Amino acid sequence: MRITRVVICLYVDDMLIFGTSLEIVYETKKFLGSKFDMKDLGEAEVILGIKKTRTPNGLKLSQEHYVEKILRKFEHFDCKPVSIPYDPSSQLKKNRKHRSLMHLMNCTKPDIAYAVGRLSWYTQILKYLRGTINYGLCFSGFPSVLEGFSNANWISDSYEMKSTTGYSAKQTCIIRSTMKAEFIALEKTSFEAEWLRNLLIDIPLWTRPTSSVSMCCDSQTAIAKAKSKIFNGKNKHIRLRHNIVRQLLERMVISLEFMRSKLNLSNPLTKPLNKKLVEETSRGMRHMPITEVKSGDNPTY
Repeated sequence: MRITRVVICLYVDDMLIFGTSLEIVYETKKFLGSKFDMKDLGEAEVILGIKKTRTPNGLKLSQEHYVEKILRKFEHFDCKPVSIPYDPSSQLKKNRKHRSLMHLMNCTKPDIAYAVGRLSWYTQILKYLRGTINYGLCFSGFPSVLEGFSNANWISDSYEMKSTTGYSAKQTCIIRSTMKAEFIALEKTSFEAEWLRNLLIDIPLWTRPTSSVSMCCDSQTAIAKAKSKIFNGKNKHIRLRHNIVRQLLERMVISLEFMRSKLNLSNPLTKPLNKKLVEETSRGMRHMPITEVKSGDNPTY
């Protein structure tokens, strides 16, 4: 007997329903409609400001309309585009309009994470967004191996006291070495990987990935420290993180793989990159443009 399953994603008054068949989805909508005052909008096209586009190769999540709204609001829609979101040589200018970019960064524009966190608001980001307005995150199937990327940027400026981890977030403690900064990032990333792995296991609608999440790290010293059963450091917070990572390794929740720094896809989250690396990491994250073809045809990547 075939097992049917349905998953309901609810955020305030917005809802997504998907399942193993259209029949179970229709039955679920009918049941919920009999209990609550609901409006069926059909197949989802936009949810929480994110546009979903179906293509021959899969799905694309984008926010072109939101980017255009920001550019027009701040009179940058007709500006000359640039190829990088952050220029280290530029004069820094902070502004309260920073929040307008946070939604983009967290949803479909991870490539601007460092720039947003570093500058808060700057014309450079707007010019970059104008050039990548039609970019989005593209999905084309479920991977056989779930991968994670760990990275950190140790104190990069003389006036900074804390290192940077993913999505340009400052680490909560002051550390004295690059290895410790990388190890803190590794523990944080491993924690997120465990949560995501458990979520996928709880939603058995697809082929499950291999048991371990492949964690890619560009610090051989941090990897060696994580794999060592002996910790001889004096920092309690590092010892705690070492125990957590060691436990995840022993339970085969994660596996650690060394990756050269320039190939690390999480680089845009922690440091400024040149044009070549911005393009390469965007492709690696499948952050790509979509080309609209003739009316009636499906859009393609």
